[in-house]
Amino acid sequence: MAAKLVGSITAISESGDLISDISHDQLADAPRDEKTTITCDEHRTLGVYPADHQQPEMTYVAVLGQSGFLELCIVGESAAAFLGIRPGAKVEISW
Repeated sequence: MAAKLVGSITAISESGDLISDISHDQLADAPRDEKTTITCDEHRTLGVYPADHQQPEMTYVAVLGQSGFLELCIVGESAAAFLGIRPGAKVEISW
């Protein structure tokens, strides 16, 4: 059975990560692999990773951030500056 969550970007961290209003608890049933698609603005990534992921530089990833919410990051870069995404942008997660 397909599932979908919709939220938005509420803040930008000091390093430029995009912090959503989708909590870890809301993602409890979401697969952590490529079955999960995360879309923000027109940018898409697959999978949800822990905060201590080992993805390579310049990879666009969705992580279970230390904030307690889903965060969208570009490893080693400011996602906000690189992608031009600001607070209020819609985030959709489906699996």
